[in-house]
Amino acid sequence: MVSWKVQHAKSCGNGMSGLPTLPPVDVQNRLRRLAWGIARRLFYRPTPIAWHGWRAGILRAFGAKIEGRVHPYPDVAVWAPWNLRMAPGSCLGPGVICYNVALVSLGHGVTVSQRSHLCTASHDFDDPCFPLTGAPITIEDGAWVAAEAFLGPGVTIGARAVVLARSVVISSVPPAAVVGGNPARHLRDRAPHEEKVLHDLAH
Repeated sequence: MVSWKVQHAKSCGNGMSGLPTLPPVDVQNRLRRLAWGIARRLFYRPTPIAWHGWRAGILRAFGAKIEGRVHPYPDVAVWAPWNLRMAPGSCLGPGVICYNVALVSLGHGVTVSQRSHLCTASHDFDDPCFPLTGAPITIEDGAWVAAEAFLGPGVTIGARAVVLARSVVISSVPPAAVVGGNPARHLRDRAPHEEKVLHDLAH
């Protein structure tokens, strides 16, 4: 019997996913992630919680673009540090999964709370070849992603927006919006307040 993959091989590339197709993971990428995995187990994961500067330094050594004081927790799972950008005062909380096959960018004062999942990649399941797809995730200044939320590929969370706990966000969120649910929907706008200088969050 001819396998499904063989039967449909000629139709590869006919999927309907709206996400760009990403290049296959090559040997160089795998070796780079192997080196990062070893460093993470030996020098990143076992550190005391307060050693945010030390962990930021390790992330920088593997290509992360980090400005000022940031707060990456010890058990954050970063897939590729070279695809991570953190502005001053930003935080990746305990147990966060940062599956950054594509770029993940955190603005000033952004908080990503415990066990949230930032997922930049997926697969085009309408294409028989099941190619890897994805797009960057951007979380703008002052936004908060609450505990165990899921952010899908290509999502932008606007400045000061709030994603409530365990929400599933598959489309971009406007600035100052409060969203929740699965899929996340707009609930209200965040109450206005006297704006702080976001750079001060790094001090």
